[in-house]
Parts: sequence; C-alpha cells; structure tokens
Amino acid sequence: MEKIVIDGGRPLHGSIRCSGAKNAALPILIATLLAPGEHRLTNVPELADTSSTLSLLGRIGCPSLVQGSVRLDTTRIAFCEAPYDVVRKMRASVLVLGPMLARCGEARVSLPGGCAIGTRPIDQHLKGLEALGCRFELEGGYINGIAHDLKGAEIHLDMPTVTGTENILMAAVLARGTTRIHNAAREPEVVDLVHFLQNLGAKITGEGTSTLTIEGVPRLWPASRPYSIVPDRIEAGTYLCAAAIAGGDVEVTGCAPQLLEASLHKLREAGCHVEVGETSVRLRRDTPLRSFSARTEPYPGLATDMQAQLMAVATVAAGTSRIEETIFENRFMHAAELTRMGARIQHVGRLATVEGVEALKGAQVMASDLRASAALVLAGLAAQGLTEVLRIYHLDRGYEDLVGKLRGVGARIVRAPDTTDTDAMIEALDAADRADVSPEEEMAAGAPVSS
Repeated sequence: MEKIVIDGGRPLHGSIRCSGAKNAALPILIATLLAPGEHRLTNVPELADTSSTLSLLGRIGCPSLVQGSVRLDTTRIAFCEAPYDVVRKMRASVLVLGPMLARCGEARVSLPGGCAIGTRPIDQHLKGLEALGCRFELEGGYINGIAHDLKGAEIHLDMPTVTGTENILMAAVLARGTTRIHNAAREPEVVDLVHFLQNLGAKITGEGTSTLTIEGVPRLWPASRPYSIVPDRIEAGTYLCAAAIAGGDVEVTGCAPQLLEASLHKLREAGCHVEVGETSVRLRRDTPLRSFSARTEPYPGLATDMQAQLMAVATVAAGTSRIEETIFENRFMHAAELTRMGARIQHVGRLATVEGVEALKGAQVMASDLRASAALVLAGLAAQGLTEVLRIYHLDRGYEDLVGKLRGVGARIVRAPDTTDTDAMIEALDAADRADVSPEEEMAAGAPVSS
C-alpha cells in the first residue's frame, strides 16, 4: 500500500498537460467489440481503470497492445462473459452487456462494483435493453442476457444516466429499425462515444441533446484512422482547483474549455482570474478566495465529479459556501476527512455548508473514493505542515501521474509506501528541491524507512 505526502503552503506556477478522459476512454474501448477487426485509439489515459478494461477485453478474447496508442483486435470473441474478479474493480465493466448482446446474442456479466458513493442501480440499462428485445435473469450475482433479434424501440429513461445511455446506445446501433432514446445523458463523454461509433459506420443523430436517434445497421467496421479520446474535463477542473486553493498561476493545456464552463463559473465566483484559450485554461489567484454556492446537475450543469474538489476550495474561502449534491446520495464522505484538517463543514442529507477558515492544517486522512482522494490532495496543497493521504489506489483509477503533474508546477508532494517514515519523506523532499531528482528517487537512494 502507498500514500501521498504533501508539504503544503506553496503557490503553484507553470503548465499541466491534460490527459484523455477516463469516462470516454472506457466505453470507447468496450465499443470496439461492435466492429470485428483491429482498432487504434490515441490519447488513452494510463490508468488502473484502463488496464482493467483491457484485461477484461483480453479475457473475452480481444488482445491489445499499448505502445503510446492502444491497438485492439476484436476479430474474435471467445467468451461472452465478464467475470466478477474483473468487473468488481470498476462499475464501467457493465458496459460490455450491450455490445456482447448485439454482436453475440448472449452475455453473462457480473453485477458491477466501483466507488462507494451511493446506490447506482442498472435498472435503466436493463429496461432499455429489454425494449430492444433482450431478456434477462439474475443468477448468483450475474446478469444472464439473451438477444436473438434486436429491434428498434422508443425508450424513455427515468433519469439521464450516462452508462445507461451508453449501454443502450451500443446495442441499438446493430438493432433492426429506428431507436430513440429519450431523456438521454448529454455528457461530453457520451458525445465522444457517439462520434466514435459514427466513425465505425453507425447512424446516430442528436448527440449532445436529450434525444438520441439511432438507425440500426447490419454491421460496423473498424475506422481507417486512429480515434483520439476527448480531453478529461474532470482532470482539467481538478488542476484548476489546485491552483485556486494553493494560489499562484497555472495553465492547463490540451483541454477542451467549452466543456468546463460550469466549473469555471464557480472558480470565477470564488475570486479566481480565469483566461480561456482555444485548447487551454489559465487560472491565477493572488487574492483571498470568496465563498460561493454550487449545485451538481447532469451536463451541462456542474459535474458531480467536481463537487469534492470545489468543497476543498471552499474550506479556505472567506465566508460560508453552500454545496448541494443532487446526483448521488452518499457523496460527502470526504467532508469528515477535511474536518480533520481544520475545515468547518456541516452537512444534512444532500446539502453541505462550508464555513471558510484562514488555513487548513496538515493531518493524516483517508480517501473513500476517486474524487474524494483528489479533494484531500488539494487540501494538502493549501495546508500548513504535512498531509498524508492514505488509500490512494482510488486515485490511480482516474488520474494519470497526478503526483508528477503537481510536482511539475511546484508542489512539494511525494508518493511512498505506507511504512515510509515522515522524517525520511521530508529529507527526500528537501533533497529533491536542491537537486534535479524526484523525491521517490531520493528515497530509493537510501532514505530510511520505518518497519
């Protein structure tokens, strides 16, 4: 097990390159199952979830090669099963259900896992797939599905679920006739999946709106050119929040600013100066932060995946901020850990009130999920003294080289085994400041480790 240690209180200065979006890459990797042959994808982030997805595809007979870009051969599907030992690692694995039913006519998929941030049922997935002609039974923690003749249908989702929209969409592209998905999710990652499927020959219109129309086709083919995954709007927003909470001047490059409007509005409301370029966003903050109000909503509203990071920013903003979580019912677990650092947070149900403090203080804290992990790292950047973030395996699911990117803009931050002595980490951080080496390299060279 590893932890992240931050020696806070340093403003950040410099540039951070944005990676590809995890929440777009995973469904697109899975969507290659719909078009037998070799696919090539670029801007795929190097994440634990990406590795898990490629492992899952390999288990069902689709080998991959990762060398800068990802090459996938989906010519043959040997097994129409997604086993528990793979699926339990991430909820997105359930997305193989639609493509396998559409291509093979059958599927056996374990019920999904993922972060513990509230109930996330898949009833909308099954409702939509049943409307297309699929039949399901639940047995021993697995969903067994059969689909011998998929036909287009009018599907009305009870809520704009992202993975539900994607699962139904991927099955509908090979169904006979016309399918309309009403109350579809509008998130940019869904739009990116639509664009990828269109490159394979799918006939889809309405992307970016609440109604998707799909004209089924007999088959799909791999695209002739590599497909580039859309930049990660959540990663970009996280690094902008890092600059906001720590102060300084940071530019996030290679991003898609038009997808960040809701987050940028909140950061401006908090007193940050934001400059938007064609593929970059620069944030400067050299005056005290101001309190703000935020409410998570489906896109184009404020993403629930930015709630924890903005709460971290609010902990040191003058005045009282109000944050309402409308998507998940159990997504304030980071609040208790932030209070260990001196934050003043009260929450009842889905509403949190954050009274800003002059400064946070370093402490040992424990991450509960992916975005909570990021929030605790951000808090550590602003805190006085050392902050130790435990259970950081969550971070590896959604952030590519977070420690290296933050260190590149001046943060004193290191990743180390849980057993590493605090004094050893401080010595490594100090030595790395004096020499052009990473703290990890300094510790590997002989810094003491406790038993």
